[in-house]
Amino acid sequence: MNHAWVRQLAGLAVFLAVWEGAARHGMLNPLYIPAPLAIASALLTLFAEGTIWPHLEATFAAALGGLAAGLVVGTVLGVAAALLPLVAELLEPVMVLLNAVPRVVLAPLFVIWLGIGLASKVALAFILVAVVIFFTVFTGIRQVDRRLVERITTLGGGRLALLREVYLPSVTAWILGNLKVAVGFAFTGAVVGEFVAATRGLGYLLSFAQSTFNAALMLAIVTVIMVVVLLIFALAGWLEHRLLRWRG
Repeated sequence: MNHAWVRQLAGLAVFLAVWEGAARHGMLNPLYIPAPLAIASALLTLFAEGTIWPHLEATFAAALGGLAAGLVVGTVLGVAAALLPLVAELLEPVMVLLNAVPRVVLAPLFVIWLGIGLASKVALAFILVAVVIFFTVFTGIRQVDRRLVERITTLGGGRLALLREVYLPSVTAWILGNLKVAVGFAFTGAVVGEFVAATRGLGYLLSFAQSTFNAALMLAIVTVIMVVVLLIFALAGWLEHRLLRWRG
């Protein structure tokens, strides 16, 4: 039986104990590195007063909206580019350029175009997810075992049969395999967009904590983001395991 998680929790407990001890003995400046109990107190206040919920809702809406749109558009464009050379000629350079540019720098531009509301955050999350899913699908289809393709073709199958019998199962596996990466990008886009300009969201709270030099609040919000993303990672891993059991 694998007890790795027990050792990981024990290591985390030791780390937090050492951190708390160093803070209590004045070895750390609380302005920059607050004690774990101070962070826990800020976290408890956020939930006890209920101030965190509207911000969580805003970040979830932006991240999941961008994730859903990015998965659909990235998949469609990736399949089209992989199967149609003309589409690949037009689309691949654009995606390469988008991939080369740190896409979070687009956040101020989206704010100018779409305002400080939800749309600009969804747009940034969408761009981050769509590019990574495009390359996942595009590269994956091009690396499909040619013997499978030749077998379907020999048996009289056309492009539709290839799509249904070969490409669709493979694309599903590739997307699910990269779903955790896509989730991380979606939340990155949402939080960065909120950090740049927003009236709600975890990124907005981070910006507020930074402006007030409240390191305990900042680390509390970072903790919330990490826990939320880890829970979604766990859900994505469970979904991948359930849907890809056929791979054995």
